[in-house]
Amino acid sequence: MAAAIEIQKLSKRYGDLLALDNIQLTIDTGEFFALLGPNGAGKTTLISILAGLTIASSGQAKIMGHDVVADYGQSRRKLGVVPQELVYDPFFTVRELLVIQSGYYGIRKNDAWIDEILYRLDLTRKADTNMRALSGGMKRRVLVAQALVHKPPVIILDEPTAGVDVELRQALWQFIKQLNRDGHTIVLTTHYLEEAEALCNRVAMLKQGKIVVLDSIRNLIKSIQGLTVQMRLSCEKLPAALQSWPTSSSEGFHYFKMENYPQIELLLAMLRQENIQVLDMQLQQPDLEEVFVKIMGAQSLETP
Repeated sequence: MAAAIEIQKLSKRYGDLLALDNIQLTIDTGEFFALLGPNGAGKTTLISILAGLTIASSGQAKIMGHDVVADYGQSRRKLGVVPQELVYDPFFTVRELLVIQSGYYGIRKNDAWIDEILYRLDLTRKADTNMRALSGGMKRRVLVAQALVHKPPVIILDEPTAGVDVELRQALWQFIKQLNRDGHTIVLTTHYLEEAEALCNRVAMLKQGKIVVLDSIRNLIKSIQGLTVQMRLSCEKLPAALQSWPTSSSEGFHYFKMENYPQIELLLAMLRQENIQVLDMQLQQPDLEEVFVKIMGAQSLETP
């Protein structure tokens, strides 16, 4: 079976700006994959190339084995993209828009699937509402529905929950997780790293147009050594015996860096010896956000 997405030596240049630099990436069929990076890292450019909206300067990209340039029609049929921007046609109702979108792919009598999408995205009551009358969150749901109307095996979600309420976010992820369980490949870009950590199996991190990390989320989190203990203490200033401990303070809390769990008991013993009470304590395990900050905060890549 062909990979869901296969990218070989892909580069994109805008004048003197090298937006993508020799990208090599394979995403297997059925994966829930995260594509992360700061603003300007090249994520949107890469998505635009996969969707056929931008032509790469060099290299090749395929969707389910179909070249995005040489076999544009078939590659586009295999792909659904939820864009970051709220782009919509203001002259139609929600249902009319989905029927028209179906027609772009030559699909007729798609009512049953459209009804299913409307139901799963809680849009049924808005089906006959003009797009101009919808809230921003509802418009976001319609963009998701448009991307799914032709049942693409590969779905790219570009910041799908940006600016939406918690209820929509939960409903959307339940639907998307079900699509993934049904065999759809999901590629997610998001600034909510807790979403990527909870949903995705593997991640690629882009920085300055390069993939600087490609690994499973589990392996990346394991690579972060130690843990952090967050404490609110009965004293504001730490005594001299504790000032040498790797720590930071913010909003009344002290954050103690630990190499292992036995160090927690050592810290508690030192606090008891100094007659300092622990008013509040939380244990913070390493997470994907810590990995992301560590990698993106590292020394900038050299320009080739």
